[in-house]
Amino acid sequence: MMSKAALCIALSMRSTLPRHGALIKRGVLANASIRSKSDRARLVEHFDPVSIANEKLLDYENGSSERKELESSLQKILSTVKHVPIVIDGEEHKVRNELLQILPYNIKRPIARYGHASHGMLEMAIEKTVEAQERWDRTQLSERMYIWQRAAEMIATKYRFDIVAATMLGQGKTLRQAEMDVAELVDFMRISPAFLRDVASYEPINDCPDTQRSYMRLRGLTGFVAAISPFNYTSIAANLAFTPALMGNAVMWKPSDSAILSNWYVFQAMRDAGLPDGVVNFIPSEETTFAAAVTQHSKLAGIHFTGTAGVLKVLWQLVANNINVYENYPRLVGDSGGKNFHFVHSSADPETAVACTIRAAFEYAGQKCSSCSMLYVPQSLWESHIKKPLLEISSKLFVSKATYCECFYSALINRQAYNRIYMWLRYIGLNPDCELLTGGTCSRKQGYYVDPTIVQVHDLNDRICREELLGPILCVHVYADEELPQTMAKVAEINHGPIGSVFASDADFIDEACRVFKFNVGNLNVNDKSTGAMVARQPFGAGHMTGTSDKLGSPHSLLRWTSPQVIKESFKPHVSVYYPYMEISEHVQNIGKPQPKPESKLQPQTDSRDDTQVA
Repeated sequence: MMSKAALCIALSMRSTLPRHGALIKRGVLANASIRSKSDRARLVEHFDPVSIANEKLLDYENGSSERKELESSLQKILSTVKHVPIVIDGEEHKVRNELLQILPYNIKRPIARYGHASHGMLEMAIEKTVEAQERWDRTQLSERMYIWQRAAEMIATKYRFDIVAATMLGQGKTLRQAEMDVAELVDFMRISPAFLRDVASYEPINDCPDTQRSYMRLRGLTGFVAAISPFNYTSIAANLAFTPALMGNAVMWKPSDSAILSNWYVFQAMRDAGLPDGVVNFIPSEETTFAAAVTQHSKLAGIHFTGTAGVLKVLWQLVANNINVYENYPRLVGDSGGKNFHFVHSSADPETAVACTIRAAFEYAGQKCSSCSMLYVPQSLWESHIKKPLLEISSKLFVSKATYCECFYSALINRQAYNRIYMWLRYIGLNPDCELLTGGTCSRKQGYYVDPTIVQVHDLNDRICREELLGPILCVHVYADEELPQTMAKVAEINHGPIGSVFASDADFIDEACRVFKFNVGNLNVNDKSTGAMVARQPFGAGHMTGTSDKLGSPHSLLRWTSPQVIKESFKPHVSVYYPYMEISEHVQNIGKPQPKPESKLQPQTDSRDDTQVA
């Protein structure tokens, strides 16, 4: 059966050029006389626009078919410890010293075993990746789009429940959070080709079609791209690796050790969809070994990263130190967390503010890069409308195994994360400017559990009001209503992050918030939680020291991974070096030009030579 993507291509075909395997935008090349002058149009591909929509979430009601398939996938994963190899150019490699991916909520239960690539293996992988890029960049855009569309359909069906199960078990996500993650993964695979259609269909302005024509073709970056992905989103991990690949690049993908199994299933789905060997290589590695290998190689073309701001700075510094080594100026695209906030105005609906804040602060244990860790509430609403429901609901949240349907959130991802949050809890307990309102307890007997914690902070200059926590800790600051402008200005100064949210019904305040919070956050939500951005609906990413603001989930992010080339062809090239205003004589203009031979003017004559003349 023909896929939707292939069917769309077949129905929309406009080109008559041989082997032009893509759509030609309506109206382009409509003039037959121009088309006959050059077949250079085969070098670029134009496409008709298509409608796009986000993947629908499944409900997983008791007794439903999706519930049964998910349970089967969970049992399959838990029944064995799966070996996950290193894959370079289609060849699987195994190392002697293997590591284990464990359940965050049951640290004695492994689900996958894998190994880290050595420095020598990484060097070999770089050479193979560079070779693959040269081949892959010659692949037509339409062929790449077909692979991505096929992968989207396979992830939405054949691989869906294995990826959801692996995300629940390996990354400690609840069913709803894992399903949202996989739906976002489908969106990246399905919608990114639609964005590519828009980008590829750009054509340079041409107001002289009889004399010239220009084409812009999208090239991949020469060399290789290194993708370093996080633990908290299976979808973002895949996007980091496969969006550069869609644009003609070859990628070395270093998955997070805490997301090995789910990332492996995604990698398998892409191979199953027809992605050629070597275009994306699956290379679990120790962080510093991988970073050193890729940043010291002359063929580095780019780094695609999501993680902490500290690691992003280290990668940037390593590239800067080796800038004279490279054959390119490497593209650095990075997103890290920050201090996301909810700002409540006196005109806000308290019930909405409380519900949105609890979800944003505590879903997935506050480990989203968009999680809310600061709440600003006016005195007029705090004691009377917000404090009691906020504390009562938060303290009753069920924290347990990720596979329990009633579980609101589960354990932190690993021991390193647990130790970091444990130190923050100690800091709160010893800080006179912090008043613990609920929670503050944790345990790692079975898993890395931390109870939902809410702390009131009186001094906004305290470091806890500035630094990313990435855990189930919500800081609350109660401000005086009459100090609204000063408080907003302080928030804009200290809270830089991917997303901020404001809650209000006062239109003037909302307008003012849009002005004050213009530069400290990448996304600003009105009467909605900071989490839950969707591909194509709310492109995601922030600036300042929280990232390069390249807006994942938009056409803008694709442009970072292409090096366009413009080809200009003249149908009537000029032959004179002089301009009309110079008033150069026709004789001078003709100097140096081939002159026509004079016509013969021989006339019949009587031969008057005598025999002594030389003939």
